[in-house]
Amino acid sequence: MRKQKQLLSYGFGVLAVVGLFACGNPANPPPPKWTVENANAASGSSGTAAAKSSVAKSEATPGSSLDALQRGEAAGGGPMKDINFNFDSADLSQSARAILKENADWLKGNPAVRVQIEGHCDERGAADYNMALGAKRAQAAMDYLATLGVAANRLSTISYGEEIPVCREHTEDCWAKNRRARFVAAQTKPTS
Repeated sequence: MRKQKQLLSYGFGVLAVVGLFACGNPANPPPPKWTVENANAASGSSGTAAAKSSVAKSEATPGSSLDALQRGEAAGGGPMKDINFNFDSADLSQSARAILKENADWLKGNPAVRVQIEGHCDERGAADYNMALGAKRAQAAMDYLATLGVAANRLSTISYGEEIPVCREHTEDCWAKNRRARFVAAQTKPTS
């Protein structure tokens, strides 16, 4: 009887460990909450191969960095300015807040426009970590725009992590350019 209790206790211990592993790594973010305006966005999978396979399977938002990558072009500028971040940070600097204020003013003047906010990182760090950091950067920008009076239902986020850099040199100046949030404007469809 005692041996059965030990085996049962051991079995529950193994189940607990398996359950913890099945829950995933707590350092990884939960899957993004896709909204109607973000339905065609690529999945937040990590790694270049996964990103390339998701490119083939998904339709990119017109004007997005992914759309430009699919065409073999650099992502063009839009009516809103990008913001940059410090290394390993999703905190908004004073200059980023000033740019977000300008972007919010533009959005308030163009109420038919929805925005997808892309989070990007430099190449340093693991791909999964950079995907999570890119998501945090996009979310920080979205949250601040909402505090400035932009309706949350006009905003969506996506993280590209380190997968779509604007600069490929291995220098601090280049890495600083890649640590950004980019704003892709899309006209809403008129209601019938």
